[in-house]
Amino acid sequence: MPTLKDIRIRLKGIKSTQQVTKAMKMVAAAKLRRAQDRAIQARPYAGKLKEMLASLSTKVDTSLNPLLSPREEVNKVLVVLVTSDRGLCGGFNANIIKVAQKLIHEQYGALNEKGAVTMICAGSKGSDFFRKRGYNVTKAYPGIFQNLDFSSAKEIAELASQMYLKGEADKVILVYNEFKSVLAPNLRTEQLLPIAPENGTEEAAGSEYLYEPSPEAIIDELVPKHLNTQVWRVMLESNAAEQAARMAAMDSATENAKELIRVLNISYNRARQAAITKELSEIVAGADALKQ
Repeated sequence: MPTLKDIRIRLKGIKSTQQVTKAMKMVAAAKLRRAQDRAIQARPYAGKLKEMLASLSTKVDTSLNPLLSPREEVNKVLVVLVTSDRGLCGGFNANIIKVAQKLIHEQYGALNEKGAVTMICAGSKGSDFFRKRGYNVTKAYPGIFQNLDFSSAKEIAELASQMYLKGEADKVILVYNEFKSVLAPNLRTEQLLPIAPENGTEEAAGSEYLYEPSPEAIIDELVPKHLNTQVWRVMLESNAAEQAARMAAMDSATENAKELIRVLNISYNRARQAAITKELSEIVAGADALKQ
């Protein structure tokens, strides 16, 4: 049975931990507000680019742009995985890593055994996990979310495009957490390359635009912007989902600490009462002995 001193030490430690988790929850809540605003603001622009590209692809020969042309056979796959740089965010990283593993083994298991599945990992948690298990991580971006910038998304998009153009990948797939709500992130897999015309909205196919100088010239300009924007949107979505997961995890940890403190206080009071009762019994027994 723990002594009063042991219980006091545990109570002190848990109260200190509770203060830390409470502070981390408040920090995550503040970061979530900014991250959520950035993610929501990026959605209309990314969606409109996708819509315009879908409309243009119906009016030009997509074979003229290699990033729009699907390969006859998919012999190499590039998976772009977005995780976080830090832990303490519940199942945020574990869940999306499971999605990436399932995608690789169930859909591209034969290619993976040949070493034909490569990965780009944004966030240290994903790169650490897959490198330790022998996966082919061609490029990692640890610490990318400490100072999230559009140039980072552009670099990832350009690397994926170059690998596709050089034949190092026949398909590029994004795996990430999409921000849906504080309690329910949405685990997503999306094809980044080749850019599929059917990814546009239904309204895009019937939209009419006046093109200057020509649809072909515009599409050559639009494709890189589309890729950069889509990767940027994915990173913003993942950042917002991470902060939401961290806030929920720290809130749960704070409540668990509160419950544990309550239980330990009961144990402390019982132990203290037992100690007092024992001392009284010893005093009474000593007094009786003296009388006799």
